[in-house]
Amino acid sequence: MGVARLDFMRMKDVRFWKLCGSGSGEGFTPKPNTAVWAILATWPDADTAREKVGTAAVYQRWRHHAAEDWTVFLSTASARGKWAGQQPFAPSGDTPDGPLAALTRATIRPQKLLKFWGRESDISCAIAQDPNVIFKIGIGEVPWLHQVTFSIWPNARAMANFARHDGPHARAIRAVRDGGWFREELYARFALLGDYGTWGGESPLKDLKRPVL
Repeated sequence: MGVARLDFMRMKDVRFWKLCGSGSGEGFTPKPNTAVWAILATWPDADTAREKVGTAAVYQRWRHHAAEDWTVFLSTASARGKWAGQQPFAPSGDTPDGPLAALTRATIRPQKLLKFWGRESDISCAIAQDPNVIFKIGIGEVPWLHQVTFSIWPNARAMANFARHDGPHARAIRAVRDGGWFREELYARFALLGDYGTWGGESPLKDLKRPVL
């Protein structure tokens, strides 16, 4: 991770980047999973993204050490909030008609850690049981304090139904708002442009009629 930071600091064209670990299971737990890591980066255009992900030394090095890797290419549809004081995603304003990805990122107030992680296992169970979710994982830059959730859905309606259903997720959101659990928040939606590689032996997008980059 330390060496990768130096790569991105020197890399041309990259606009925003974060190196993240993950939680155990599907990532929605406070127990770290040292086997799964993530690079999030934004680029000026899709061609630059494909070229850098394919040829940059940091990506090649991570692949060399990995048993498996998967990259998903996205275009920002909407975004609100900040990440480390920045607005990393430039939204197009167009809502995807078909499959879309959702990312939420928060900095948890230290005094609210126990309350937040006390709810997270219920949320993890709820999203795992949702038949519509195509892919989901919890990652973060700093264990316990910074939480990122990333999920892919067949359409905006399926995602909204999960978010608004009066279950663990909706109750947790109300608790967050009422209790001021987060110091910083960001919410973004993305159109899927395609993917490269595999997760668990296949592409999570294999059943979607989307181009593979």
